[in-house]
Amino acid sequence: MSETQAETGSEIKPFISLFAIYRVFFWIGVFSFGGGLVPWMQREIVTARGWMKNEDFVPGIALAQVLPGVNSTNLAVFIGQHLRGLAGVIAALGGMLTGPFIIMIAATAVYHQILDIKPLQIAMTGVAAAAIGMILRTGLSAVQLSITSGIVPIVIMLATFVMIGVMKWPLLWVVAIMTPLSIAVAWPRKPKASGDA
Repeated sequence: MSETQAETGSEIKPFISLFAIYRVFFWIGVFSFGGGLVPWMQREIVTARGWMKNEDFVPGIALAQVLPGVNSTNLAVFIGQHLRGLAGVIAALGGMLTGPFIIMIAATAVYHQILDIKPLQIAMTGVAAAAIGMILRTGLSAVQLSITSGIVPIVIMLATFVMIGVMKWPLLWVVAIMTPLSIAVAWPRKPKASGDA
C-alpha cells in the first residue's frame, strides 16, 4: 500500500484486464435473452467476481435509469469507467454489443422461418419470466441498501413508485421532481460542533 493509500485508508482496486472485462460482458450480452441484463451484471460484477461493491454498483443503476439511452448500455459504461476508465468503457460496451449484434444479423435472415416454431415461442416466454425474476432481485437489493440509509430514502422510493406505477404521472416530471429531492436528502452534511446550540 502506498503512503497516500495508507493515509486516506482507501482500498487498493484489483487489477482487471481489459480482456476479462470484454469476456464477461460478451457472455452477458450473448445469454441475456428477453432482457434482464442489469441483474445479470450485478451478479457477475458484484456477487461472482467482487470487482465492485454493491454500494458502488447500485448508484450506477440509478444513473443508468435517469440518463438518456438504454439502461444496460449506460450501466456497462458506468462499470467499465469504474473498473478501467475509458479503456474499460470500450471493453465493456464492445463486449456487450458484439454477440447480440452478430446474433441479430443472423436472426433477421431467418426471422420469418422461426416465427412459427411453437417450442421457441414457449421457450422465449420462459426466458422472459426468468428475466423478470432477476429484475425483482436487483430491485430488492437496492431496497435493502436504502433501508440501511434510514426512512427518508424509503419514503422517496415509495412516492416515486406511486407517482409512476399508480398515478401514471409522466416519467420526465417525476424524475425532475424526485431527483433533486433525493440528492438534497442524501447530500453529506457537516456534523454540528459540540459547542453549537
